[in-house]
Amino acid sequence: MAISHVNPHKGQGSGQGHFILGVTRIYEKIPLERVGVLLGDNGRVKREIEEKTKTTITVDSSSGSVVIEPAFQSTTALDLIKAQNIVRAIAHGFSPERAFRLLEDDQVLEVIDVRQYVGDKPNHIKRVLGRIIGENGKTRKILEEMTNAYISIYETYVAIIADYEVSSIVKRAVEMLIEGRAHSTVYKYVDREVFSLKRRRITELWRKPL
Repeated sequence: MAISHVNPHKGQGSGQGHFILGVTRIYEKIPLERVGVLLGDNGRVKREIEEKTKTTITVDSSSGSVVIEPAFQSTTALDLIKAQNIVRAIAHGFSPERAFRLLEDDQVLEVIDVRQYVGDKPNHIKRVLGRIIGENGKTRKILEEMTNAYISIYETYVAIIADYEVSSIVKRAVEMLIEGRAHSTVYKYVDREVFSLKRRRITELWRKPL
């Protein structure tokens, strides 16, 4: 699931830190059933990622291997990271439309593997994921509506797309559900934290010099 490796060689002597085309690469491995989603009809999704991140993406449909490279000398490290995060988000069950939210500079991808909390027993994993999803997806939907985050549950993973502070709130809420806390307790925690965050942001906005 989304195994990554980076070969981060950059140009020397220019002082610009430009990548060397054909040398800098990020490697990812995605589930085979997500390859078609990453590619899109006639390669539309892959092409859109490439255009918006100034990268070249090579996908091996037989193995799920993905290689991300800078397409231009002007491609930045942030461009590469955005492309990588979009690929990883799609690998973890997000639709391309939701994954493209990661093009925004303040958005992050947080991935939680529930096996790190409950072990490898399938019945434990199923029970915990059921608590996070809720009946007919109710719990996930409530958490998304309360935080404006995107949440995906795929295989043994819970993935979150949001800004850094919100993703931290959602991650803690997911951990509370994994720990067996009551849903009502989790919702109260999220409501309190989101209110506090909004108040803090408004205060910071007022304090900014004109």
